[in-house]
Amino acid sequence: MNTELFTGKAAAYAAARPGYPNEAIHYVLNLAPPNAIFADIGAGTGIFTREIAKLGVEIFAVEPNADMLAQLSKLAEEFPNVKIRPHSAEKTMLPDASVDVIICAQALHWFDPAAFAAECVRIGKPGATVVAIYNSTPGGSSAAHSKDSTKNFFETPTVREFPNPIRYTREKWVTYMTSHSYDPLPSDPNFDKHIAEVNAIFDKENLGGFLHRKVVTKIYHEKVSRL
Repeated sequence: MNTELFTGKAAAYAAARPGYPNEAIHYVLNLAPPNAIFADIGAGTGIFTREIAKLGVEIFAVEPNADMLAQLSKLAEEFPNVKIRPHSAEKTMLPDASVDVIICAQALHWFDPAAFAAECVRIGKPGATVVAIYNSTPGGSSAAHSKDSTKNFFETPTVREFPNPIRYTREKWVTYMTSHSYDPLPSDPNFDKHIAEVNAIFDKENLGGFLHRKVVTKIYHEKVSRL
């Protein structure tokens, strides 16, 4: 099941996955009315949730994976305006008409498009907006995920891009490359081979001890009423 693909990888995910530029955070915030309620669906370890929570906004963080929830719970301890819900995107269990902005960061491709759209209609307040966010590296898997998932979900979304260059140390690069759903766990027979390949990429491409990636944060948004 999709909900179990990140089991055993949440600590690496929290430690090494890229964040989001301030311009992108404030762009999303400005899509909301005053005193808005946000929901981060498929919140993972709370990388995007944290950025919204720091601004004092009330936000639901919906995440079904127990390993991810363990990381997410640390965020709720720090920010009382974060309310965690251990549920799926298709059945968030949030109240009807309770949310102004529905966010899915690095997550839309895991959802059933029709079921998630129906859930957005149910939980969205009148005039609510749904937002998909992807950190995309040219040629990387997220570029394909963002293109395909947004095409299958949105009708006519507004799209914005924000530069988000990432600089990895060797340690962070290796950790990052163990955080994907398809990366082997240490118990996998292919793990050592995978780590050797990851280190070889760093050896080949690093400049002065850092590996650089030209990441772009892409934001897609549309009114829930258009879904």
